[in-house]
Amino acid sequence: MSWSATGRYETEPAPAGLAFVQDFMNTISAGKPRTKDLLADLGDAQAWLDQALEQWGEVTGTPMAGIELEAHDQEELRGFRDDLRQAAARGNDDALPPLHTAATAIQLSGDGQVRLEPRGTGWRRVAALALIEVFLAQQTGTWPRLKMCRNDRCGTMFFDRSRNNSGVWHNVKICGNAANLRAYRARQRAQRI
Repeated sequence: MSWSATGRYETEPAPAGLAFVQDFMNTISAGKPRTKDLLADLGDAQAWLDQALEQWGEVTGTPMAGIELEAHDQEELRGFRDDLRQAAARGNDDALPPLHTAATAIQLSGDGQVRLEPRGTGWRRVAALALIEVFLAQQTGTWPRLKMCRNDRCGTMFFDRSRNNSGVWHNVKICGNAANLRAYRARQRAQRI
């Protein structure tokens, strides 16, 4: 099984639970040819969520009970997705006000491990899970490696695996070559003037 939204753009998933966040942000309509927005229809949103939660449970070793979405959850999920994508694209800017708050529980298990557990229902539980994974990624330093493709026509979220964290394209062959060709042609036109 793979991450359905991220797999559409032929990019590797982020490590561990951060892949859930990446997949959530990749539910947008992007790519060439354009793929559909997986949160535009309640049935599609539920199908994506069911698959993503199952995949998240496999990669984290923490199975999660299903989350049932209702009609009003779609709009909230899309808004949260957009805010999360903007936050990832901006990087660290402490001057910005908080965008979302989610309910979580902190649990101490018998083996001495402290775990964060999402609370709420519907879109709020999805948001809580995503924010927990962002928090954990910030603690391990992997959050800044989750980036938006620099190709304005793309917008795919990818995990930068370059040694110095300098990647800018989700796929160099698809987006990098096209952007470089556009820049080359623009320079050629400028030289003729």
